[in-house]
Amino acid sequence: MKVLNLYAGIGGNRKLWKNVQVTAVENNPKIADMYKKNFPEDTLIVGDAHQYLLEHYKKFDFIWSSPPCQTHSVTNNFLHSQGVIRYPDMALYQEIIFLRRFFEGKWCVENVRGYYDPLIVCQISGRHYFWCNFKITNFRTPKDNIGSMHNKVFTIKAQKASKKSQAERNAVYSPLGLHIFNCAFKIRQEALVPLAVNNKEDGLLNTEVNH
Repeated sequence: MKVLNLYAGIGGNRKLWKNVQVTAVENNPKIADMYKKNFPEDTLIVGDAHQYLLEHYKKFDFIWSSPPCQTHSVTNNFLHSQGVIRYPDMALYQEIIFLRRFFEGKWCVENVRGYYDPLIVCQISGRHYFWCNFKITNFRTPKDNIGSMHNKVFTIKAQKASKKSQAERNAVYSPLGLHIFNCAFKIRQEALVPLAVNNKEDGLLNTEVNH
């Protein structure tokens, strides 16, 4: 199975995937180097994930995209009050719309919970929004799943032992990444059956299923 892992970071979402041929795209050379050390068998592209998707999407069976979250995160409220004034980066929604309309395989776009209501209906698990063309079944994530060092899936040396790097904080909890992958390919999906609204922190909310 050919998988495209966009904005790959250090690969938290990808860690537990098996029997896949992965192409990862990451624009930060230092973070890309960390990814390569963890997944030496993957094809690694150091470049623009947004543009790579547009040019190569037809080559893959499954696409995972985790666009930068900083302009969407609730942290943006604090930064705004400190004088950091910026628009949310709409590349996130460009990719969702593009994949929904043109990609024939399975796909998932991930971002953190935002400071505004999602503009396109999504599924929610823990601290993440997920836009997918399949149903994600309920998954309980531990409250302290932020960062790969903390959840002990694999370790990366941070600049300071007492602090996680930004790349580690951005990493998706690996068992959740595996669960979503399994939902896409191993669990029988029922088309067009939305999940009920669930306001629990670890539940799913606003589920949309398209096939």
